[in-house]
Amino acid sequence: MDKAVLLRDATEADLPAICEIYNHAVVHTTAIWNDTLVDVDNRIEWLKAREARGFPVVVAEKDGKVAGYASYGDWRAFDGYRHTVENSIYVDKDHRGLGIGEGLLRELVARAAKGNVHVMIAAIETGNAVSIRLHEKLGFRIAGQFSEVGTKFGRWLDLTCMELRIGA
Repeated sequence: MDKAVLLRDATEADLPAICEIYNHAVVHTTAIWNDTLVDVDNRIEWLKAREARGFPVVVAEKDGKVAGYASYGDWRAFDGYRHTVENSIYVDKDHRGLGIGEGLLRELVARAAKGNVHVMIAAIETGNAVSIRLHEKLGFRIAGQFSEVGTKFGRWLDLTCMELRIGA
């Protein structure tokens, strides 16, 4: 990752940029299986909920602009899964291919290792080879694949689930 990229905790001031990155992914990609755009009020509540649970929201800042963001949260909301999280990583369309996603994922894994996280899950649309390769590079392994479990842009989507054991 470019040394000019700063990884830091997100603040409310970052939320308009986070909305822009998220909404671009909603409209143009299968990274988010959602059709609903978000606004800053929605992201304020999202950030507060993440902070209340002790989950990080990290931004990558380049030249004073949010170039990407990442977080992790509950994988499944049952007590037995409390040591397992699912990650989310999004890079601004103009900053892809610069190592920002890798930097963000490395930061999430490092924070999870310091916390009480045993396993980190990544649920990736099977056609997203870039994301799958990124996760493999950082030690994630494919744990399974589900066929046609989602839909977007008028087509069925497959889901690849990957895992990384963090805790001993």
